[in-house]
Amino acid sequence: MRFSATRRLRFRWVLAALAVCSLAVTACSSGSLGSSSGKKGAVTLSFMVGNTEQAIKTAQQLAKDFHAANPNITIKLDIGPGGTELDNLVKTRLSTGAMDDVLLYNSGSLFQQINPQKSLLPVTNEPFMNNVADQFIPNVKAGNDVYGVPLGTVGGGGIFYNRKVYAKLGLQIPKTWAQFMANNAKLKAAGVAPVVQTFGDTWTSQIFVLADFHNVAATEPDFVQRYTNNQAKYATDPAAIKGFERLQAVHDAGYLNKDFGAAKLDDGLRDVATGKGAHYPMLTLLVGQMVADVPASAKDVGFFALPGDDAAKNGLTVWYPNAVYIPKTTTGAKLDAAKKFLGFVASTAGCDSQTRALPPTGSYMVKGCTLPGGLAQVIQDMVKYVQTPGASSPALEFLSPIKGPNLENITVEVGSGIRPAKVGASEYDLDVKKEAQQLGLPAWQH
Repeated sequence: MRFSATRRLRFRWVLAALAVCSLAVTACSSGSLGSSSGKKGAVTLSFMVGNTEQAIKTAQQLAKDFHAANPNITIKLDIGPGGTELDNLVKTRLSTGAMDDVLLYNSGSLFQQINPQKSLLPVTNEPFMNNVADQFIPNVKAGNDVYGVPLGTVGGGGIFYNRKVYAKLGLQIPKTWAQFMANNAKLKAAGVAPVVQTFGDTWTSQIFVLADFHNVAATEPDFVQRYTNNQAKYATDPAAIKGFERLQAVHDAGYLNKDFGAAKLDDGLRDVATGKGAHYPMLTLLVGQMVADVPASAKDVGFFALPGDDAAKNGLTVWYPNAVYIPKTTTGAKLDAAKKFLGFVASTAGCDSQTRALPPTGSYMVKGCTLPGGLAQVIQDMVKYVQTPGASSPALEFLSPIKGPNLENITVEVGSGIRPAKVGASEYDLDVKKEAQQLGLPAWQH
């Protein structure tokens, strides 16, 4: 899933024990992945994944369960780097014909940037594609063909809130920005930090802007087209600029935690989990990290979408999961095995395997997959938006290829009172222009 620290919000939960095993994880855990060596017709597939805990643990479990169902096929993990290093490695390997047999990579705009029609094998007509949720298909489609199956769950961007604090003060879940700010005023009067920010991890500063996109799309349905065609700017578009304005508003009102400039992700999750802070703008994908640190937060912390101006249009900005692809260089018996593996990922058995690896952090994008009971309240709250028609929108990066790489630095400045929202939005427009020109988009070449 692409967020953004450099065009995505990057998770830095690398498993140190696995990292020292270099790129081939089978050297550390070949037993858990199964072995088909020596068997007649045996095939070994190399599977490239990024170095986040979520990707590694999920891939390991999938490899184990797939091998159990297909004893002649072994999945060998190839762990790449993270962030832009992974982007560059994927592009290089695909362009030189040196990619692994199967690949876990981003869906959405970054998928388009790896030239899928040239480098990946279409799976449009494979029977397993009937299992993939319709709303996911556009994220892995180029031209008339589809190229991947989803691995992981939908994630949402919005507000973690402490339910005990809300109950104690008699607060209601806000559906408008005015209601949110009114709650913040009551929280400050009660001596609770209304909004926790953690600019020590700069990527976390982007949530107010990125998670506001559902509100933009609900107000201006044609924004994506105009934005991509160089016809809409954050600084001058009345809906788009509000994410920057809201970031500034909570700072100017004195609603932030005192250590917002130095605090980091772990601090923010802990503060909202313990009630030291009432609200934390964050991604639902981080709930596992919070619950691991403060187990009671599974029940004590809830979630709501970033409020906009119209309660009737209140909804969630969502990020779709990554996808598994087959490079065109995969042929013969390996190709047949790779298609079987994609079919397994895009099945209820594949979802069950992922659930065994890690508790789900959202809805699966495979038809028929269900979520287990006992999920954290944050996830229960988030899933309601996804399951309600019209109550969620894809993040902008799944609809447009343009995402300025310096957003996190700009939002730190706006959120710290260094730059006003208008100036920050203008700076981001310049950042976006540079990115669009580098991508060679025709409407931006002047």
